[in-house]
Amino acid sequence: MEGIVHTYFEDLEVGQSGSLGKTISEADILMFAGVSGDTNPAHMDEEYAAGTLFKGRIAHGMLSGAIISALFGTKFPGPGCIYVSQTLRFKAPVRIGDTIRVRAEVTELVPAKKFAVFKTTASVKDKVVADGEATLMVPSRG
Repeated sequence: MEGIVHTYFEDLEVGQSGSLGKTISEADILMFAGVSGDTNPAHMDEEYAAGTLFKGRIAHGMLSGAIISALFGTKFPGPGCIYVSQTLRFKAPVRIGDTIRVRAEVTELVPAKKFAVFKTTASVKDKVVADGEATLMVPSRG
């Protein structure tokens, strides 16, 4: 496909990384709730959320995971990659107005399957809000 930049499996090396940032808005939370069906009041209702451990509304944890997916599918490695697995550990809340920066670093390559394994992190400022590991099938030149 013309105009689409691919990073092929053969171009990847252990230690290579990419990142993507996104500022979370009210609309992001509302749209994610609509698409996912997750209308937990911790995400949707300020009065309810004020009485929780977090003292206010928080973004869906999987919204951070979706931004990791956006990095993989659009930027690094890019179009054509297919998720095989993803683990996530949620470490801190994300709130409306926070800018999440997600990062993926190649930790292992499996040539026989064209799999790449990545360490994934999502941070707000210098605080890690989620981390985990992803395995992707990455398109090959051959």
